[in-house]
Amino acid sequence: MTNKARERLTHREKMVERRDKMLIHDRANERATVEEVFDQTTRMVVFDLLNSGILYEVNGAVSSGKEAKVYWATTKEGTDLAVKIYLTSSAEFKKGMLKYIEGDPRFKNIKRDTRSLMALWAQKEFRNLREASEAKVPVPKPIAVKSNVVVMEFIGKAGTPAPSLKEQPPKNPQRTYSLLITYIKRLYKKAKIVHGDLSEYNIMIWKGKPLIFDLSQSVSVEHPMAQFMLNRDIVNLNRFFSRLNVNVTPTEELHKLVVGK
Repeated sequence: MTNKARERLTHREKMVERRDKMLIHDRANERATVEEVFDQTTRMVVFDLLNSGILYEVNGAVSSGKEAKVYWATTKEGTDLAVKIYLTSSAEFKKGMLKYIEGDPRFKNIKRDTRSLMALWAQKEFRNLREASEAKVPVPKPIAVKSNVVVMEFIGKAGTPAPSLKEQPPKNPQRTYSLLITYIKRLYKKAKIVHGDLSEYNIMIWKGKPLIFDLSQSVSVEHPMAQFMLNRDIVNLNRFFSRLNVNVTPTEELHKLVVGK
């Protein structure tokens, strides 16, 4: 065997080993759920991301929900990334997600099988993150999307996510509220989207300022439910900040201010 052929074989063996052991850093109690998240197709998607150099290591899960798990990963240079994997086994989630896709002019010719829907949902989050970022709204920077996997900036340090508003109320609630209203306006006016599920649970405090995450359900302002969802976002923010003694703008007035009517 030539040296070149031996090098190719060694490289291939190492990549296979990385694929099979990429969860070696899993935190306690994570291995019981590995098969649920990493079905064979998803394993190959993550392997492709490793092989392409987008990811170098995939570590333990940092958050877990009915529809997705988020893993802490790193690049070869040591940069932290978040890998969000939508569960293809989430039949209950599939039933509810269609209302956020149908009616959004950005997405047409929708395939309704579970894997196609999850891939579309991942594409939707990636696009929403990109459009929000371009509108100067603080969100995790989108890095890559493939099938049901979204790679984005990790908000936090060394695998520990930044706290949400629910976990750690802001030191200056009035300023935080004002910034969030500015971000909602930018989402609507510049990105042309509505978050749709904004609350203290999906706003982080990072470097002293609020940062919005979980944009998978966000819809175009042209979506039939856009105004209802915008109103719900405002109600949620006003409810939370009222408890912190912030002088909030009345919901109807704020709604008009955002949409410019």
